[in-house]
Amino acid sequence: MRFTPRRDEARAARWRAIGQWTGETQHDLLERATAATPDKIAITDGTASITYAELRDAVDRMAAAYRAAGIGEDDVVAIQLPNWIEFAPVFFALERVGAVAVTVSTDFRARELEYILRFSEARGFVTTGQYRGFDHLGMALDLQTRLPNLALIGSLRAEPRAGVTALDAAFAASGQPPGFRPLRQPAAAVMRMAFTSGTTGNPKGVMHSHETTLPAARILNHDLRLGPEDRMMIWLPLGLNWGYLTLVQAIMAGATAVLLERFSAKPALALLARERCTYVPTAPASLTALLQLPDMAGADLSALRLVVSGGASAPVETIRAWRAAAPGHLLELYGMLEDGFHTFTRQEDDPEEVAGSVGRVATAMGLRLLDPEGHDVPAGSEGEIAADGPSVHLGYHANPSANAEAFTPDGWFRTGDLGFIDTRGNLRISGRVKEMINRGGKKFFPREIEEVLYTHPGILYCAIVGLPDARLGERACLCIVPRPGEPVLDLAGVLEFLGDGFATYKLPERVVVLPELPFTPTGKIQRHKLAQAILARDQEDTTP
Repeated sequence: MRFTPRRDEARAARWRAIGQWTGETQHDLLERATAATPDKIAITDGTASITYAELRDAVDRMAAAYRAAGIGEDDVVAIQLPNWIEFAPVFFALERVGAVAVTVSTDFRARELEYILRFSEARGFVTTGQYRGFDHLGMALDLQTRLPNLALIGSLRAEPRAGVTALDAAFAASGQPPGFRPLRQPAAAVMRMAFTSGTTGNPKGVMHSHETTLPAARILNHDLRLGPEDRMMIWLPLGLNWGYLTLVQAIMAGATAVLLERFSAKPALALLARERCTYVPTAPASLTALLQLPDMAGADLSALRLVVSGGASAPVETIRAWRAAAPGHLLELYGMLEDGFHTFTRQEDDPEEVAGSVGRVATAMGLRLLDPEGHDVPAGSEGEIAADGPSVHLGYHANPSANAEAFTPDGWFRTGDLGFIDTRGNLRISGRVKEMINRGGKKFFPREIEEVLYTHPGILYCAIVGLPDARLGERACLCIVPRPGEPVLDLAGVLEFLGDGFATYKLPERVVVLPELPFTPTGKIQRHKLAQAILARDQEDTTP
């Protein structure tokens, strides 16, 4: 398929002039790291490891396997894999045949995946078999019956099945594939696309090239002084943007990436200590979970020098508790799939002065605060956060209305988040323009679930709102107005009705039955009033 990214030649010239758009691709980074330290461990999970030379060869073997399966230039291949070493060659190999990668969370299920695969016109889907009690390969084969364009189902660590191309042999072999001639993918070409929910509930395909991807890694490595001596812990999912970008950071720096298959506090702490990790990007919920461990006090974290928290606002109490319990610096970061790493606190900051903020703008990035008409707000006032810089995305695929809404006439990206600059020059997030729910850094829009719930015969009206949660930031509360004469649904009934169609983090965790919902005169649910009413009722219930 063909992509039509946004083009701005004046901006492109500016990014080239400051050395952020260099014409390099991901594979150029890997070749450079391999030439410098071929026998250095590139990626480890604490048990198995792969060197830079082995990774380079594995990438080309995987690319040869793709080509043999009919994947070529401009084809889209979706990847749904855990944090396994195999993820890297599966992803990086697509560049070598000119294809485009679409990463999806291992939490995603049939309803979400069918939309993404259909909308992106994916020709390939690489996944695993039974994982955490769910048959991913069975789901993929079922989806293939409804998606005629989906020609390749590739598998790793899965049992053999008819119609499935096992890629394990390509990973396990050694050396270069005989006769393979890679394609040189242009640095400006769209090479990856990831999906983020839109306000209507439909995911939007965010397009990135090598040129917009590599600056995100380059800027953070530069500003945080990360280099080849670092050992970067990745328990963030590689199928999501920040985890993937951390892997790119490691290869760019010639460092070692340490993978944890899925975050769980006790094995995470053990791996941090055993692998002598120096750098950890994470969400606040993971810090909270680690702090609850009795083993935390005795763990040898002496190598740890930098933890970066992002994806959700970390409570000040959590920040202080972590700083008291662990060595090094704890920084807070703000960014998103569309613009990379936008602002963050720095090692030299006074921790108390910047607590609760997301710091200052990153090198080479621009920051504005806009009013609803797109004008800059007065100093100290709240406004919508807008970004400019070499890591800003190339637009939403096949979605001109979303692009028109997201970018100002002069090309700045509107994030949809609200913030203000405090008296010390640090950005503070004050809210969200959109109705997104942010559960522990995993974000979604309620309407996606609500549209399915409205098909239930017992529901007259429903709305999902995010209620504050000390550990995760927000939890989803489903408010229901029952249809007269129908049985009233409880949480178990709601979850049974939704089934396996959605990622578990999107599912309601509480059900509140109400006689009515607050509507505007034009028929829109006033979600903020709904949330306030539930919190007020909870307060009354706990008041003596």
